[in-house]
Amino acid sequence: MNAQSARVLFRRQLLAGGRPRAGAGAAERGQYRCLSCTARQLQQQQTPPKRDGTTHFGFETVAEALKEQKVRGVFSSVASSYDTMNDLMSMGIHRLWKDHFVRNLNPGRNPLTSGPSEQKGWNILDIAGGTGDIAFRMLDHASTINHDAHTKVTVADINPEMLAEGRKRALETPYARSPRLNFIEANAEKLDMIPDNSIDLYTVAFGIRNFTHKEDAIREAYRVLKPGGVFAVLEFSKVNNGLFDAVYKRWSFSAIPLIGQLVAGDRDSYQYLVESIERFPSQPQFRDMIQDAGFLVPGQGWEDLTGGIAAIHKGVKPA
Repeated sequence: MNAQSARVLFRRQLLAGGRPRAGAGAAERGQYRCLSCTARQLQQQQTPPKRDGTTHFGFETVAEALKEQKVRGVFSSVASSYDTMNDLMSMGIHRLWKDHFVRNLNPGRNPLTSGPSEQKGWNILDIAGGTGDIAFRMLDHASTINHDAHTKVTVADINPEMLAEGRKRALETPYARSPRLNFIEANAEKLDMIPDNSIDLYTVAFGIRNFTHKEDAIREAYRVLKPGGVFAVLEFSKVNNGLFDAVYKRWSFSAIPLIGQLVAGDRDSYQYLVESIERFPSQPQFRDMIQDAGFLVPGQGWEDLTGGIAAIHKGVKPA
């Protein structure tokens, strides 16, 4: 088994929640085989989706050209109170979700277990990660758990105010002036500055529901990832218990906009964020979008967190 095959097998084991084991190659290839992925991908390339020039902004229907501007406005407004926003949206649990998300991905390449021919460190792209919340966790994990001083993270965000907040917070970390951390302004639907097959791990946490064309962003993720690279999303989702769902929706639609007004002086932005969660695809629907882009999806395709308030989705780019 060459170094590239070993890396692919390791990531497939990672997605399955296990560890690499001898002789597992054939079994894992069978587990992740997706006979329809290639056909779906070819069909998508040949038949672009029909668009009528409108999309949703929360519960509002707007012109596609306006959504990006309106989303920029929301996050410009909440950039300085981003942690407060997520505390309100998740009842404070988002910090635990993010920790679990990063531990589960296990970023970094341990020099004690890596072959001499393997690239040092991972190249990670964190999309919609302007404040650095996920990037700092990734670098901390790679450094302290995997003893990897080479893994690097590029944080990409469409909003300059969010990036400014991330750069400010980076000053309180060891990575502020390190080549291991970079911030760029970019639209996830068109990542022209990122070469094909160059990224080991692509992450997006609490951001993809705000994209105008989610399918385009997922296809761009597929393009920039290396064969065997991992696409990982942490996002608010659909609660899977009827009673809990009713309670959570009452909290979301009644309390969160009001608290947003009181805490941040911005009811409208928090109202949009609640509505954007409601409009986001269900767990099976989003899993299918990932598969349609060509990714192999482990198991059922997602992991529910706190009864489905949020979910982690993963896909691996075939070798």
